[in-house]
Amino acid sequence: MAVLIDKPMWPAHHTLWSHLVSDVSLEELHDFAVRCGVPVRGFDRDHYDVPAERYDALVAAGAVPVSNRELVLRLRASGLRVSQAERRGTA
Repeated sequence: MAVLIDKPMWPAHHTLWSHLVSDVSLEELHDFAVRCGVPVRGFDRDHYDVPAERYDALVAAGAVPVSNRELVLRLRASGLRVSQAERRGTA
């Protein structure tokens, strides 16, 4: 029952990015994002993309650091994961 964050390791736009997810609900994720000032434009179906410079502040605010693998496993187990097929509209 947590908001999870993986280490910044995804390169784009001249920085590295983390994923911020909830293993409970999208409501929990959105509430956390609003409280922490994460822009809604960073939301991508089942997660927020957050730049590396926000990582420490989000952990300090309560996001639980996990590996990328654990993040995906817990997101899938929660039933909130949007598959690649669903993203493409072929599911």
